[in-house]
Amino acid sequence: MANIGIGGALLIFVIALIVFGPKKLPELGRALGSTLKEFKQSTKGIMDDDHDKEKK
Repeated sequence: MANIGIGGALLIFVIALIVFGPKKLPELGRALGSTLKEFKQSTKGIMDDDHDKEKK
């Protein structure tokens, strides 16, 4: 994954603020966080299942 740096992150934040507005931005952040959390849990479950199959 490429490093975008502070300048790039700030630019992305400003564009997101302009596009979505200050009221929607926290809601989108929470939705993104919960989505990433679910994805991490599901991939961990898949990896655990694969690891259990290798032991048998």
